[in-house]
Formats: sequence, structure tokens, C-alpha cells
Amino acid sequence: MKRFGPATILGVALIIFGALLLLEQMGILRGAASLFWGCLFLVGAFYFLRSYATDNRSRWWAIFPGMAMLGIGLSAFLPSMLDGALFLGCISVGFWVIYGNDRSRWWAIIPGGVLLTLAVISVLDHVSGLATGGLFFLGLGLTFVLVALLPGPVNKNQWAFIPGGILLAFGVFLGLGVQVGLMAYFWPALLIVLGCALIFFYFFRRG
Repeated sequence: MKRFGPATILGVALIIFGALLLLEQMGILRGAASLFWGCLFLVGAFYFLRSYATDNRSRWWAIFPGMAMLGIGLSAFLPSMLDGALFLGCISVGFWVIYGNDRSRWWAIIPGGVLLTLAVISVLDHVSGLATGGLFFLGLGLTFVLVALLPGPVNKNQWAFIPGGILLAFGVFLGLGVQVGLMAYFWPALLIVLGCALIFFYFFRRG
């Protein structure tokens, strides 16, 4: 008995696609084409995620196309307002998994946090009329704070507290709706704080 090859898999996929289109034309099923492509992307996601699970050291890159395809595939079965959030959120999970499996890849925290922030903002933009500018900077600030707090290279990520604190402060200002006149004082104060921080870390490390 012959094994299933690419031609067989393609043939089965074409049959399923044709059947779904026929059901859609007959009015029995709506969005058949979207469901088909969603299933196809889920199959692709399974392939890459299985490859990553088999050898997550040398094939760590496989989680990114896998999670991206997972987000696209799931969006075919859920409301369209979640499309962007699913795509960004799934890729964010991929970065967090990379960091969880290898703490030396601390850099994955940054894109993971940024993408998660964008995913949350994408949902809020659809379900509420809230201004999300402040939330964006709060998310970035928390991401850098996590870079400094979570396990990584010893004594090498303390620098992340500086951009984290600045971004959190900026996010609070935007969230509270601080007047433009007061914001004019923010940037000079920010430069002073940065200068003091650089001088402090310079002498601290020399000592």
C-alpha cells in the first residue's frame, strides 16, 4: 500500500475545498472559503509547532511561523474584530515561549511585551472609545521593567529600569490627560533624570 504523498494531500485538500464551496453555493454553509483557509493555516501551524516541539534548541525559529499561522487560522472561526489581536497575541506567545525555554534569550521579552500590548490595544479600539496612547506607553514601560526583573544575564539588565520608568511616567501622563502646558516641563525634567542616572551608574560601576 502506497504512503500518502504530497499529491494525495493536495488532492484531498482540493476535494474538501470544492465540497465547502458547493455547500456555500447551495446556501447550506456560509464563509466556506474562509473556513477552508483557516483550516489550512491551522495545519501549517501544527507542522511548524510540532517541528519546534521535536527539537526546540536547534529549531527554535519554527515557533514563529507556527504561532503566526495559528493566529491567522483561528481568526477564521472567530469575530473579525479579533483578527489583529489573535495574530499579534499568538506571535507574542511565541516570544514568551522562547524566553521560557532559554533564559539567555532575554531579548525575547521585549518583542513579546510590545506585541502583547498592541494586541490588547487592538481589542480595546473595537470595544471601547478609550484613548489607548497612554496604555501603549504603559505596556512598553512594563515590558522593560520585566526585562530588568525577570531572570537573565547576571547584573546585565538593570539598565532596563531607566527606559521602563520613563515610559511608565509618560504613559501615566497621557492616561491622566495632562495638559500640554505641563508636558512642556516633562522633557527638560526627563533629560535631568537621565543625566543623573547615567552619572550614578558610571560611578557605581567604577566603585
